[in-house]
Amino acid sequence: MHRLDHVALQVSDLDAAVSFYTEKLQLKLLFRTVDELHHEAFCFLELEGGNLELLQSLDNQNRPTPFSPPPLRAPYCPHIAIAADDLDGLLAELHERGVLVIKGPMEIPGKVKWGYVSDPDNNVIEFVQWL
Repeated sequence: MHRLDHVALQVSDLDAAVSFYTEKLQLKLLFRTVDELHHEAFCFLELEGGNLELLQSLDNQNRPTPFSPPPLRAPYCPHIAIAADDLDGLLAELHERGVLVIKGPMEIPGKVKWGYVSDPDNNVIEFVQWL
């Protein structure tokens, strides 16, 4: 094994998700396509060190609806984590762009700072700044 290749998130509306990740989070769209055999549309977005895949079922019976995320202090909150150089500045900038900041910034002094945001499907994204 060498490195993490990608993380995949299921979304209910690929157009809305692509807009969120490219416009609000400013990730680069690598490609987007439709897999007719499996009845899904998907895309890959570029992250340093790996990529993010977004998948939407084209089968209405299997199409998810946005979910309510579990409380962040639940036994486990599924999320992806992305490194940030200036967490405070990033969370403020994302808030200005209309991104829902769920919690943060939080800090273990001298060690790490982190905060959580939500995408249109309530997938949780953590941003982390190691100090």
